[in-house]
Amino acid sequence: MNPYSLPFIAPAHLGTSASLLRLRWFAVFGQLATVVVADFIAGVQIPLSPLLALIAITAVTNGVYAVWLRSVNHSKQPGDAGHLEIAEADRMATALMMVDLVTLTVMLYLAGGIDNPFSLFYFVNLAVGGVILQPRWAWVLAAMAVVGSGLLIVGSYPIEGFGRSESRPGSALYSLGLFVAYATCASVVTYFVTRTAAELTRSERQLRETQSSHAQTLRLEGLTTLAAGAAHELATPLSTIDVIARELDRHLQGCETPASVREDLRLIDHQLEMCKQILRRMRGAAGDSMISQWNHTTVGELIDCALEGVRDPDRVDVTDGPDAVEQQSLWLPQEAVAQAIRNLIHNGLDAGGSAGRVTLDACLAGGQLELHIRDSGRGMTNEELGRAGEPFFTTKEPGRGMGLGLFLTRNVVTRLGGGLKFESVPGVGTEAIVVLPCPSINLGPPTRPCPPIRQAH
Repeated sequence: MNPYSLPFIAPAHLGTSASLLRLRWFAVFGQLATVVVADFIAGVQIPLSPLLALIAITAVTNGVYAVWLRSVNHSKQPGDAGHLEIAEADRMATALMMVDLVTLTVMLYLAGGIDNPFSLFYFVNLAVGGVILQPRWAWVLAAMAVVGSGLLIVGSYPIEGFGRSESRPGSALYSLGLFVAYATCASVVTYFVTRTAAELTRSERQLRETQSSHAQTLRLEGLTTLAAGAAHELATPLSTIDVIARELDRHLQGCETPASVREDLRLIDHQLEMCKQILRRMRGAAGDSMISQWNHTTVGELIDCALEGVRDPDRVDVTDGPDAVEQQSLWLPQEAVAQAIRNLIHNGLDAGGSAGRVTLDACLAGGQLELHIRDSGRGMTNEELGRAGEPFFTTKEPGRGMGLGLFLTRNVVTRLGGGLKFESVPGVGTEAIVVLPCPSINLGPPTRPCPPIRQAH
């Protein structure tokens, strides 16, 4: 859902711009009808030509605005609303509402000034501006309205039926009171409307985050069902392969066989054992059952658990931290978190190629445990960083990954109240940072300064 898809939720963008367009057309027809009724039906003597010219200004600017909106909507891709387009929409909406306020002031000046009942439309403009414009521009609009009302109090073009009556005082005290009343009302309207718009925007953002979290949960449930089914279906053929491999090894015991055959059999046995470990994790419903098994552990034990089952462990460099870090007590689902870290290590090994290395270190900072996993791969582009963690998105070659590892890793970490973020420098490598909350850690300076993000040289 777009963050500003509801009508009149600040700040303005292409959605609220369409609402502003409709409001301005409504204002054009309303002003035109008012002028026609006043001049041709009520018989009020008003400067017809200047008023019609002002209405024409609103109509022309709104026509240009409509053409601009249509061109923007045709040029952008579905669902795309870039920051530049949003900023431009904000500027357009601000300029148009300022034009409307100026034209309203001039029209009121030509039609009786502040005594014209339609001077109350100042507050309508301020209310609309408060929900469409950025708060700072809404206050600028309020200041313009106060200045405009002050000018109308000082003087205006007299119209019969809208002038000051002799029975009503026209003293300076009355004019000052009228100005203060308009200024106060403009300030109150702008304050409460902008605050209400901000609260609505915040509530909608929270709703959008909740919906996104729910959608992610539904995707994860589908993945866990798929994983459990795949584990069940793969168990039988793998068991058959295991039995045949062992029978073949037994038959070859009494035969003279080349060393390469023996090596192949050991490789098959090793790969089967890895498949069994993978199946055990898949039966754990992609981490859901493991995340319910909480353990008392330490940072050092968590890292040791993560390194178990890592392929090519000789290519993983673990930085030894101080005892305060290694012995820090943790309470978390160790196997689930270890598997999440293991996924990141495997991704780093894949990214670095056959000769690449992965470094892993830990630090405590601000009541949190940070695990830094760095690789020496090609790095990721900004687009790839933005999509990292999406299910079935991978930068690996076809056949080397399904794009589920990061998704499951992020799911485990976020469910524990932590976070997963990436920093990457193209041509240098990528750093994955796992942040886990540690309530027992005494808040204060880091026990060991967290390593800085590597920069390209």
